[in-house]
Amino acid sequence: MENAELKLKLEQLHQRVDALKDQINTEEATKNAFVMPFIQLLGYDIFNPTEVIPEYICDIGTKKGEKVDYVIMRDGEPILIIECKHWKQDVDAHNSQLHRYYHVSKARFGVLTNGHTYNFYTDLEKPNIMDEKPFFTLELGNLKETSVKILENFTKQGYSLESILDSAEALKYIKAIRTEFEAELLQPSDELVRLLVNRFFDKPLTASRLATFREYAKRALSLSINESINHRLKNALSINETLPVKTDEMTTIDENADMPKFVTTEEEREGAQIVKAILREVLPASRIAFRDTQSYFGVLLDDNNRKPICRLHFNSTHKYIELFHNGKDKGEKHLLASLEEIYPFRTELLATVGNY
Repeated sequence: MENAELKLKLEQLHQRVDALKDQINTEEATKNAFVMPFIQLLGYDIFNPTEVIPEYICDIGTKKGEKVDYVIMRDGEPILIIECKHWKQDVDAHNSQLHRYYHVSKARFGVLTNGHTYNFYTDLEKPNIMDEKPFFTLELGNLKETSVKILENFTKQGYSLESILDSAEALKYIKAIRTEFEAELLQPSDELVRLLVNRFFDKPLTASRLATFREYAKRALSLSINESINHRLKNALSINETLPVKTDEMTTIDENADMPKFVTTEEEREGAQIVKAILREVLPASRIAFRDTQSYFGVLLDDNNRKPICRLHFNSTHKYIELFHNGKDKGEKHLLASLEEIYPFRTELLATVGNY
């Protein structure tokens, strides 16, 4: 299943959850209305008891008949256990039950969900003991391209134990580091303040000095982040570096008509400027060229058709960005819910430039 197709199905499921949640009053209804469709969109047959087993028995010591809501099987072995809560419940506060099931299920991955948030767990810290924190969280109401790519490894068609395990540790610790970093931005710790200040301030840091520098650090970090954002926005919306005027090569004119066969839309212009802002990290503006056609808006390196960086397909109901970072003649299309979703493709866009 391609990323764009999977993302579209997830968006449709989110619309379903939003439309029905106020009518869902029980945990069982949450499972039937929200979680079963999620399992189904991953490609598993919810009506095949050898593939998706509801109420799977997980005997735990002297406790007999303990049941996990769903187990997904592959080649006769459990690969994923899923425990469900009512959609109003906070899944972050209910992982102890899943933790017990995980130990005896032999599955490498566990999911705790309320139908709109899906926390994925594994055993990075100790073998066969589920970690306290998830390595990956999927929010239906806040879909990111990177999240869809990770989820693709859990689909029936794309399941890859090796790929998931390779990325699980990185995902877990990047999330943890980001959480700590964001906490430091809001309220710098004494450790961070001392680390920064001791590099340029050679006097003793008294308690009052430390409190003063904590406020300075907070303001400095905030200014740095804000100026970085403003710089990116200025590049993206720069009125001094507008799109080049179309030449005859870029626009096809019908001699019997008064208007060109296609017109560059405002969305295409805005999308192109976002791509340009990303590319300006490694390229001067003079090397970034644009070509509009009837079917797509292209961004080229050095105005060379053999060096496409990306194409924006905005002429249909759904918007797509087509990437060429793998060096293929035919690019890879990714669905865009909004123009802001171009930014997460920064790595791929810069990789394409590097390939050329």
